Amino acid sequence: MIPTASDPFALVASLDDTNELKKIGEKILRKERINFQDGVTLFEKGSLAFLGTLANWVREQKHGNKTYFNRNFHIEPTNVCVFSCAFCAYSRLYANREEGWELSIEQMMHIVKSYDGKPVTEVHIVGGVHPKMNLAFFIELLQTIKAHRPDLHIKAFTPVELDYMFRKAKVSVEEGMKMAHEAGLDSLPGGGAEIFHPDIRKQICDDKVDAEGWLHIHRVAHELGMHSNATMLYGHIEKFEHRIDHMERLRQLQDQTGGFNTFIPLKFRNKDNDMSHVPESTIVEDMRMYAMARLYMDNFPHIKAYWPMLGRKNAQLALSFGVNDIDGTIDDSTKIYTMAGSEEQTPAMNTTELVTLIKQVKRQPVERGTLYNEIRDYSDLAIEEITLN
Repeated sequence: MIPTASDPFALVASLDDTNELKKIGEKILRKERINFQDGVTLFEKGSLAFLGTLANWVREQKHGNKTYFNRNFHIEPTNVCVFSCAFCAYSRLYANREEGWELSIEQMMHIVKSYDGKPVTEVHIVGGVHPKMNLAFFIELLQTIKAHRPDLHIKAFTPVELDYMFRKAKVSVEEGMKMAHEAGLDSLPGGGAEIFHPDIRKQICDDKVDAEGWLHIHRVAHELGMHSNATMLYGHIEKFEHRIDHMERLRQLQDQTGGFNTFIPLKFRNKDNDMSHVPESTIVEDMRMYAMARLYMDNFPHIKAYWPMLGRKNAQLALSFGVNDIDGTIDDSTKIYTMAGSEEQTPAMNTTELVTLIKQVKRQPVERGTLYNEIRDYSDLAIEEITLN
């Protein structure tokens, strides 16, 4: 494991007064907000140890050693999609839909019912944008899931999916979000954000909802009392200032609504897509990104490392660089990252494995609900006492 220094105050104090990093470090230790230029400077000049030490301090100020996970599973209704994002290895265009999959409501309910009697708390539903899977189709799905298992939290649909559904149904974002929420939609995942800056978005996902549209859908969700997550796809053709621009837009919306739960940096993977020529980021850059997320996103309660994408060992490592959440059990129910060459090709961990993963790096495992209500603290429980599920 790459170590971080134990005393951030000594680290910052040791810097020369002319060092730009010293002033920024002092701001962070005073719990003051860093600005756009501070963020760019930290990306350009901050060493892994410097960023990691500060990010770990912020993480422990907010959460101590608590590290959250949940018991969840994914449903991916289809990988057929009307959009053609350059980084995507998952989707198949509608013209080639025979190469993909399309699940009926009955098939998706079969997946839901397979978890009957199991202590999962969340179903995560995202997929491609299929022209025939419209708003009415998904309203029926939400209602059917809730009728079968009312306590199951439904976190579903990116703004890319929702924007298409609403436009096709000829309803406003406000009308469409209200309909979905009343049908059973509890919260939004963070996907589809990619990189907000138009110069980059134009090159990697020009035809889908833009930054303003993405942010507006999340704003409306927050106004309806729903919470949501946010992501950023990093490590491809973007520059540091594009990352900060992305985080700044999210931070501003969070200032206004307070509706975001967690920020999830997502590593670009280059397998089987139109950007296969772009090299992937190194593990050092990955950890710097997580640390920067914790330092810049001061009004986001949680920073998550999505373990199926990073791999188990790297997810453990991220817990020393600002991260306090590693997602959930998942149960090999997602293909979005495995098809792009993620570390985990069969992403499933039971509770025992997740708790062990967290305990191995001397953190405190806490099972949570989607909205971070604490369900159970496993820190004082011996591994053999944990229910195997």
